[in-house]
Amino acid sequence: MIEEQGRVVAVEPGAVWVETVRRSTCSSCAANAGCGQGLLDKLGVSGRRGHVRALCDLQLSVGDAVVIGVREDLLVRGSLLVYLVPLLGLFAAALLAEQLALSEPLVILSAAVGLLTAWIGVRWRSARTADDPALQPVVVRALLAGSAAAL
Repeated sequence: MIEEQGRVVAVEPGAVWVETVRRSTCSSCAANAGCGQGLLDKLGVSGRRGHVRALCDLQLSVGDAVVIGVREDLLVRGSLLVYLVPLLGLFAAALLAEQLALSEPLVILSAAVGLLTAWIGVRWRSARTADDPALQPVVVRALLAGSAAAL
């Protein structure tokens, strides 16, 4: 499970909203100078706070420090869905248009249509599964008051 620390900012039945600080490992990376993420880190963009809704069966209140978690397989499957499926749609449509001996502008247009169609399919699937509890982040544990100072 991939875990992240955060602070509870809102409580609702069966879930909490957790504020996390986005951190980057760019300071220890050898490619820091030539990387776009390193530039964003220097500009202070990576220190922004994010809000995540996490399922919770603990009795928490606003301000409590918690650890939230997401299963690794969900992260990998989600990444493949978001990045690979639209790319496959682009290539499949372009190859189909090429096999039909269409002109180059139509091959390019077909690739764009394939990308857009796959993207719409990903959005539809995401909307269908957005409320599935098995795909939601969960509160793994609450932190003690002494460990909350690090947040």
